[in-house]
Amino acid sequence: MAAHESDDWWRSAAIYQVYVRSFADGDGDGTGDLAGVRAKLPYLAELGVDALWFTPWYLSPLADGGYDVADYRVIDPAFGTMAEAEKLIAEARGLGIRTIVDIVPNHMSDQHIWFQAALAAGPGSPERELFHFRPGRGEHGELPPNAWPSQFAGETWTRVEDGEWYLHLFTPQQPDLNWAHPAVRREHADVLRFWFERGVAGVRIDSAALLAKDPALPEFVAGQGRHPYIDLDELHDIYRSWRAVADEYGAIFVGEVWLPDSERFARYLRPDELHTAFNFSFLSCPWDAALLRASIDDTLAEHAPVGAPATWVLCNHDVTRTVTRYGREDTGFDFATKRFGTPTDLALGTRRARAAALLSLALPGSVYLYQGEELGLPEADIPVDRIQDPMHFRSGGADPGRDGCRVPLPWTAEPWATPWLPQPADWARYAADRQGEDPSSMLALYRRALRIHRTQQGFGDGELTWLDVPDGVLAFAREGGLRCVVNFADEPARLPDHRTLLLASGPLADGLLPRDTAVWLRA
Repeated sequence: MAAHESDDWWRSAAIYQVYVRSFADGDGDGTGDLAGVRAKLPYLAELGVDALWFTPWYLSPLADGGYDVADYRVIDPAFGTMAEAEKLIAEARGLGIRTIVDIVPNHMSDQHIWFQAALAAGPGSPERELFHFRPGRGEHGELPPNAWPSQFAGETWTRVEDGEWYLHLFTPQQPDLNWAHPAVRREHADVLRFWFERGVAGVRIDSAALLAKDPALPEFVAGQGRHPYIDLDELHDIYRSWRAVADEYGAIFVGEVWLPDSERFARYLRPDELHTAFNFSFLSCPWDAALLRASIDDTLAEHAPVGAPATWVLCNHDVTRTVTRYGREDTGFDFATKRFGTPTDLALGTRRARAAALLSLALPGSVYLYQGEELGLPEADIPVDRIQDPMHFRSGGADPGRDGCRVPLPWTAEPWATPWLPQPADWARYAADRQGEDPSSMLALYRRALRIHRTQQGFGDGELTWLDVPDGVLAFAREGGLRCVVNFADEPARLPDHRTLLLASGPLADGLLPRDTAVWLRA
């Protein structure tokens, strides 16, 4: 049985992230929707992905791109209806493509009925116990309860009319939930069942390490004691209870877990907790042979004790697109270094992104592909008056925000009618219809790579053995004689002995592997 057809499909899957608002517009109003996704299912099947991960498609005021959820059981009308979502899940499954939805358990929208009830009920009420309401400090309670740092720039507490303050690690429109309250836990277990019963195969957990808070609200002092709201031990009981729900339906979890401590990270992947977690070490690693090898080794080592497969991600809806990042002097990723006007060599970045695609797809485990990555889309420069991302505004305008990686996809050389974010004028060259006719395009490369990944031996979960190669070259062996070689050095590199060249990210030079080029070989 092929890995993508088995119960362990998630250990080797190629998963495509759909940011619905920018994927495909089915009704011509400038906003992507479920009708647009359904119309593009044949494209996704031809691309060769095993599952779709949908960023939040729920009812939302969109203060933070849908991660401020007002109702988990309602599809936002801008995207469609629940009936349409159920059709999409079923139609995708009929094409061999599973569905993963995004759950945001740390917080909800300030428009959610729970929070509106808490505001109306007043201090000391049961409704406020579902959140983190506290009196302020100072003579008149005019100071926030503490000075916890935000996950975005800006304050983490907002004062309401009756004088109390509520906690929000993100924007004020995203009040944090109190996960010590049994009603919060019951509600999320019910939400999981709601979606699993509609055929969803998995859940991506947003900000998975932030849910539990130290009830004493101690100040955060770096390097002294446990963090008051990141990676608290209480989280693991929450995820064990979630795993019991998922196991009833044969569903899986992938956690968004940003942690530098590999031992702490691995705890989330114990057999009775999450199935997988995103690998941000690899995503943020510079384009450097030694650093990438260390990142790969560290990732595999931290997953090995718990028997969980690694995940490999090059970009997503929060980070600078791969083509742009790899074309800059600093090829790593850090939110703190994002700035307007950073010089970029897109030709160089594209060459490296093509090689990175083969590298990531050949590594042991599952791989995530962000929409537009298969088109080689660069980060778009958004006019300042069109930026919507709160990260930009909460940074005082210094951070360009994340809208540049969220621009609607160019399906044809003609742009969407009036897309909610403007497409750059030169994006016709990236259009999917044009690339589909070009055998040298990024889209053609991804289609070939994903077809090989799905059908041939050596890809997905399993072992990796490094090969002895010169400095500046990465080469490893997988099962069945599969070899992946990537050249980062200035000089072309000799290929290992092999029987077949399966795929190359770019042309070879007299049988040698040029710089910033990758190949798959069969020995």
